[in-house]
Amino acid sequence: MVSANQTASVTEFVLLGFSAYPNLEKTFFVLILLMYVAILLGNGVLILVTVSNSHLHTPMYFFLGNLSFLDICYTTSSVPLILDSFLTPRKTICFSACAVQMFLSFAMGATECVLLSLMAFDRYVAICNPLRYPVVMSKAAYVPMAASSWVAGSTASMVQTSLAMRLPFCGDNIINHFTCEILAVLKLACADISVNVISMGVTNVIFLGVPVLFISFSYVFIVAIILRIPSAEGRKKAFSTCSAHLTVVIVFYGTILFMYGKPKSKDPLGEDKEDLADKLISLFYGVVTPMLNPIIYSLRNKDVKAAVRNLVFQKRFAF
Repeated sequence: MVSANQTASVTEFVLLGFSAYPNLEKTFFVLILLMYVAILLGNGVLILVTVSNSHLHTPMYFFLGNLSFLDICYTTSSVPLILDSFLTPRKTICFSACAVQMFLSFAMGATECVLLSLMAFDRYVAICNPLRYPVVMSKAAYVPMAASSWVAGSTASMVQTSLAMRLPFCGDNIINHFTCEILAVLKLACADISVNVISMGVTNVIFLGVPVLFISFSYVFIVAIILRIPSAEGRKKAFSTCSAHLTVVIVFYGTILFMYGKPKSKDPLGEDKEDLADKLISLFYGVVTPMLNPIIYSLRNKDVKAAVRNLVFQKRFAF
């Protein structure tokens, strides 16, 4: 039985990050700082053009603006701490700050899963039922849909964070991660975490499994409709309206599946290399993916490219 004093003794966690690779820390500091600036600029510009350009006041671009804002929030909840850890020898985070970071990162991840599925539904209605699109995806429909994704993600995160923070932490306080990732924190608990594991499994099915199935079925119908279009130009135009979203989905879910689905090495000599690989993949998911989203939508979407050019043109003449 763990005493109350022992439980209260853990007031902070130590984040290992790249501590075992000090030669890499300065290099990664520069790279992550540059990528973070790119995330803020790229997603900030997307939000600006979707709000300021009246031609982009449609459900698809409203969801895109939400996705960009989400990416900014997600990276801001973790990247400043990661950058600070590269510069300080003592890489600690207090218990309450760890809980806040855990909540924000989990909430943003869950919200993005729902938001991507809503964007797939938007593309399904636009291509498969174009005549009903103005009715089905009216402002009275898509605004509550986007709001519900934020509420659902925040609620799930609140439940998972509350369950994790109620556990006693009475021994090891070293988190082998950059941030307070919930699975890494659960490993440090000195109590039964079966309730947390079951709850996490149910949440993963709801926020990972269900959206993946929904997106997959949506694109099966979308592809079936596109293939029925007689002209090659028509098929190309129809596919171009959803290619950017499909690319983002593949990058987002592909990274998650690779990160959590790859088999663990049984060779003790390869554990260090595997640990470094896991951290690099996690870094890719947390930093590179949010940086790629605005690039993908800018390169593969004529409306966004035109809006960005108009914005730059207006700024030039404003000066």
